[in-house]
Amino acid sequence: MTSSNSDCPNTMQLTYRNAGVDIDAGDRLVENIKPLAKRTLRSEVLTGIGGFGALFEISKKYQNPVLVSGTDGVGTKLKLAFQLNRHDSIGIDLVAMSVNDILVQGAEPLFFLDYFACGKLNVETATAVISGIARGCELAGCALIGGETAEMPGMYPPDEYDLAGFAVGVVEKDQIINGTTIKEGDIVLGLTSSGAHSNGYSLIRKIIENNQIDLFADFDGKTFADTLLAPTRIYVKPLLALIKRLPVKGLVHITGGGLIENVPRILPDQVMAVLHKNAWEMPPLFHWLQQQGNISDHEMTRVFNCGIGMIIVVAPEHAEDAMHNLQASGETVWQIGQIKQRMTDQAATVLV
Repeated sequence: MTSSNSDCPNTMQLTYRNAGVDIDAGDRLVENIKPLAKRTLRSEVLTGIGGFGALFEISKKYQNPVLVSGTDGVGTKLKLAFQLNRHDSIGIDLVAMSVNDILVQGAEPLFFLDYFACGKLNVETATAVISGIARGCELAGCALIGGETAEMPGMYPPDEYDLAGFAVGVVEKDQIINGTTIKEGDIVLGLTSSGAHSNGYSLIRKIIENNQIDLFADFDGKTFADTLLAPTRIYVKPLLALIKRLPVKGLVHITGGGLIENVPRILPDQVMAVLHKNAWEMPPLFHWLQQQGNISDHEMTRVFNCGIGMIIVVAPEHAEDAMHNLQASGETVWQIGQIKQRMTDQAATVLV
């Protein structure tokens, strides 16, 4: 991503600074990127600064701001994008993985940068990827302010690339969500996922290969390809709205490690989360994966989100209001468990 040797207006402040990039291809990519980035502009973005960095001013609305940063990729889901030659939504995954991560601490995502590396730049493919990144930034309300496109001959197979993303957000210091107030009796809510998101794809690809699945065959009203490449859901706007309305004690982005390994990351030592596996409807994709892959219940909840992409912990007196607010924002929400006292020999998260 980023610009070529001439500066782009508005947010596009970085330059190609790597050897071997085809200048014509780079310039064409920049022209494609400009309108995409412009759609994501925020008032805090400073312009006309030059070619080595993008500047962002923290809004005066924050009294004691704390910056929260996150970085991630999309894992081997990229392999399916390469196989299917579909690159338009993988950028949404990239943004989602980082902005959902910083969201769990109550942070509003401010800006995003990407790193796109390839053996030889394909302008059409790169534009499709970055259009997805821009769309993800729009969904998260953050500005796409720059990044880097690296062309490294011999490092990547033809028509393949790698992606990384970097998000920075801000939260008032006294409003950081860190789970320290979670106690016995609190309620665990779950927001539905849009699919496997960006985790578990090494296992998914193995199941597809072992069962010789036709990715264009019908699956639950869509093709396998559409189902598996469905972009990761971005929860930023509905959850920031919820946080403004009532106290949220804890948030968990369900990524690698699934439900079992992610929920304990926010829990105080003296409590545990008891999740009821029949409290939500596990999407057909996960039933299919479990059956075709002969995967145990425990392994399913350790590898996949199983239909729950984000978890919210609130006090019992706020649970009903939280559910109504999230439903009004278009989310599907389930009451999936409770916080209970934990004994020293008990796991921090159990499914019953």
